[in-house]
This record gives sequence, C-alpha cells and structure tokens, in this order.
Amino acid sequence: MTSVQLTDRNVLVTGGTRGIGRAIVLTLARAGANVLTCHRQENEAASSLARELKEIPGDHHLVRADVGDPAQVRRLLEEARSRYGSLDAVVNNAGVISHIPFEKLPEDEWHRVLDTHLTAAYLVTQQALPLLGEGASVVNVGSRVATVGLPQRAHYTAAKAGLIGLTRTLCKELGGRGIRVNMVDPGVIETEAAAELPPEQYEALQARYRALTSLGRLGAPDEVADVVLFLVGDLSRYVTGGAIAVDGGI
Repeated sequence: MTSVQLTDRNVLVTGGTRGIGRAIVLTLARAGANVLTCHRQENEAASSLARELKEIPGDHHLVRADVGDPAQVRRLLEEARSRYGSLDAVVNNAGVISHIPFEKLPEDEWHRVLDTHLTAAYLVTQQALPLLGEGASVVNVGSRVATVGLPQRAHYTAAKAGLIGLTRTLCKELGGRGIRVNMVDPGVIETEAAAELPPEQYEALQARYRALTSLGRLGAPDEVADVVLFLVGDLSRYVTGGAIAVDGGI
C-alpha cells in the first residue's frame, strides 16, 4: 500500500486541540508536514498537544486565535506567513455545537455557530490564498447531518450545509490556479465528549449507533484524519469538489 508522505509541506489546521482536529494535526505531523494549528483558550488539551508535537519531527506551532473573529484570523495567517512563507494545505476544522430547539434558538447563538463553522472557513481560506500555490489543497470538515437535518441543531446543520456550497464554488474558482477544494463529512465519531458521558448514557449511545451504522460502531477521530491526509497529499491530486463521507455507512 502506498503511504502518504508530506515531508516539508506546510499545513494550517483550525481547531486542532481536541477530537477530530487533534487527530488531523497529529496525523499530518507524523506524515512529515509542518503543522500550525489554533485554539480559542489555553487549557490542558492545548498543553498536551504541544507536548505531543514536540516529540514529532517538524516545525509545529499552536496559536491562540478565534477564527470567528476577522482580526484574529488575519493574525493567524500572518503567523503562518512569517513562520513558513507559504502553505501547501488548509484544513477548516474549527467548530462548536449546541442543542437548542429552533423556537428557542437565540440570535447570538445562531451567529456564534455559523461564524465558527462557515464564516471562519470563508475568512481563513480567503486570507490564506496569497500563501497557496499550484497543487495546494483546502479541506473543509463538514458533517453527514448537513443533508439530512437533526432536531435542535438548525444552526449547526445550516452551517455545515453552507460548507457544501462553499466547497463546490471554490473548487471551480480556484481550480485554474491548481488549488483543490474538498470536504470530509464525518458521521458519528467517538470524541472526548462521548467518552465523558455517564456510563449508562455512553452505552445507550453505542447501542443506538451500532444498530444504525453498517459497520456496527462509532467512528474514531483517526479514521477521519486518514481521509484528510489523503486529500492533502498527492494521491488525491485529481480530486476536487468532492465530499467524502466517513460515517461507517450510517
């Protein structure tokens, strides 16, 4: 089997300290990439990721930045420019989630979720364009619920659905520059939040998705990260405008 090597490539991953984002950061770094990632607050997740990255060869950095804030996005991309000079890939992964019935959904929460998922992808990708050359890759982390909906997540599913349109349009606008734009659409992934549930709720979650999923289990963050690795690397050099479901056949 051909392995994906990203030696000396420079990659920006947003929201990289927990869950899928963390797995993406570590997977790309272990493949040889220099990885710059961001997080909104100092905590043990950020500190432990920094420690892990120190053990992996390469020029890796964590920056505190809220990608929903245009000023902080500009600072983040200036950090990428000053450290690396150019970028070979951008992975728009940063996200937040909440569960609120639509009739009670506050306007500020609507904007918080859309800004973090969708507006941030616009801001980061646009600011990164001067650093992206021919052969570069943009990967947007979407969700399988974008096309089916989910109760109490109107804001979340709207944001993820918006990423579909953004991905398809950017693949056409940027294709002439040799820049590929794709999506990864995770299904139900076993992140830290799932593991922190009380035992009875955790087992109920497992049982529900074992029944709903063709492979009979929840996915792992590394399984999403491996698909991102494929889309960042040269094995996907003729893949653009695509959306790859990583959902175990739900």
